[in-house]
Amino acid sequence: MGLYKLKNLFNNIVMDQQYLFEPIPCDKFDLLSKDEVVGLCKDQQDLIKQIINRNQKLEIKLFSGEQKSFSLGEQLINIKNKFFGKSSEKSPKKESKGKTKEDKKKRVRLPSERYKNLDIVEKEVEFDVAPSCPCCSDEMKKSGLIDLLEYLTFIPRKYYVVREKKHKYRCRNCQESLITTPAIPRVIPGGAYSDEMIIDVALSKFLDLLPIERYTQIARREGLTDLPANSLINTTHKLADWIEASYRIIKEEVLDSEIIHADETPHRMLEGDKKSNWYMWGFSTESASYFEVRDTRSGQVASDL
Repeated sequence: MGLYKLKNLFNNIVMDQQYLFEPIPCDKFDLLSKDEVVGLCKDQQDLIKQIINRNQKLEIKLFSGEQKSFSLGEQLINIKNKFFGKSSEKSPKKESKGKTKEDKKKRVRLPSERYKNLDIVEKEVEFDVAPSCPCCSDEMKKSGLIDLLEYLTFIPRKYYVVREKKHKYRCRNCQESLITTPAIPRVIPGGAYSDEMIIDVALSKFLDLLPIERYTQIARREGLTDLPANSLINTTHKLADWIEASYRIIKEEVLDSEIIHADETPHRMLEGDKKSNWYMWGFSTESASYFEVRDTRSGQVASDL
């Protein structure tokens, strides 16, 4: 079939079904049900695919080598980019010749993509009173479209007092015995601090290298005044005694390895000792790390271990 006949055939089809391309007035969508709107979108997508395929065949023969361009609305481009943007599997990656890696702008990932382990809390942001149309002043309705925005936030730490009530039981028969419910096991039984707070103090001091005095200053900003630093330091000593059994087990696990990596880091002793420097020795394997504080960096430490 010649090019002229192909062109006439396509024009006849378009003229016979011209009503398919007529725009639907916006106020007519209220007459359709949800299922009808979904069906309309699917049918339009199928129609567009047919037109694109037919157009491509004609353009290959009629307009070969000519650059094609279309004028698309901004809203349509934005919607399509959400489904078929550069991050989608349906969009083939085409590398432009002559462009370096520096020319490619890296897409900024959303917080939900960067931190997939975090919970997501959704907030609906709406007008208290529906706005008026700037064109006709009529009251506007929800379109069903949304503008999505993501950002990180946090819940500030909150201190509170736990009042533990241990119920007592008595015998109704002889009225002689009285038994109190045992207290919940804690690192410091009967102490003024919970296990959670003791662990938080220890992690802040030894993992984040935060001085206890600074910890109390942070607590003061949250409303916890007069928090004694000396008592917090004492809780770290109690915690060390409480987990000593685990500490010894870690040492045994390290010593069971055929290869042990060792290194030392100097730590200054600020007060209370004749030596100005102590050394934190670390012995590690692929699965565990064991630490000891010594007053020397001599290799004899590794030999002793």
